[in-house]
Parts: sequence; C-alpha cells; structure tokens
Amino acid sequence: MLVRACVAILGLCGLLSGCATIVHSGPRTVSVASTPAGAKVSVYDRDNALLMTNTTPFVVPLNTKYGYFKSQTYRLVFELPGYAPAEVSIDSKVSGWYFANLAFGGLIGMLIVDPLTGAMFNLEPDKIEQPLTRTQAGILSTHKGILVMLVSDLTPAERASMVPVN
Repeated sequence: MLVRACVAILGLCGLLSGCATIVHSGPRTVSVASTPAGAKVSVYDRDNALLMTNTTPFVVPLNTKYGYFKSQTYRLVFELPGYAPAEVSIDSKVSGWYFANLAFGGLIGMLIVDPLTGAMFNLEPDKIEQPLTRTQAGILSTHKGILVMLVSDLTPAERASMVPVN
C-alpha cells in the first residue's frame, strides 16, 4: 500500500513538473567582463528599463521570462572614460530541456509549467568579454597616436597654438 502511494505521488509530481524547470530553476547567471576592466555597465531589459549598473568584471543573475511563452532580452551598455561606448545584446533561445517534456514532463510541463516559469528559455551569450576601443580623447591623453583635423574645425585658440612642420 505504501509503495503504491509513493509511486502515485512520484507519478503525479512528474506530470505536474516541467523538464526545463527542474534542470534550470531560477534566473540564469551571465558573466560580464571588459578589456580594460573597470567599465561601467548598465543593463536594460526588453522594455528598455534600467535594471542595474555595475562595474566590470561581475556576474549578474537575469530572468529569462518576459511573459507566458515570451522570452526576455537584455541590452548591456559599456562606458569607460577615454573609450568609445559599446553595446551587447543578450537574447533568449529555447532550451533543449524544454523538448524533454515530450518524453518525461508531458503536456502539463510543456504547455503550463515551463512557459510560466520561463525555464523553457536560455540566455545567449552567457559569458561576455567586451573589448573597448579608445576614443580620440583617449589617444591624445596617452600621447600614443595621431589625430588629424581640418583647420576649419579648430577653435581660434587651437589655431594660435599650431606649430608649422616643414
């Protein structure tokens, strides 16, 4: 009698769970880094709402769910003085574990549990290593480059400080 009850409870749990929910439970972690380190990163969701700001390197937990059968996407904006801003998108893809519901979780897992929890999606990429490019101001401050400008773009003070080169 006890064995039958245990089997029935386990069977019921199997029918009421989703494979992706069991494997992926909770938000996904994304590792964020930049070269050079120390960039300010702003994380925005698909509604363009600012979720957080942090300094590289860091790890951020991000939800995959936007709505029922809808995945979340993110946009990361990297900023560092002397470097050009950079953006990276994080997209959602359907997890392979979601399709395991066909064999193990049944229709309840496929149509209700995994879509409601958002576990049916994975985030890609899950590791970001963003190289940053120096701006003209960054090149001038380090004296490691040449800046070419038109004389017409210079201020009168800049024109006065010019030195002729023969």
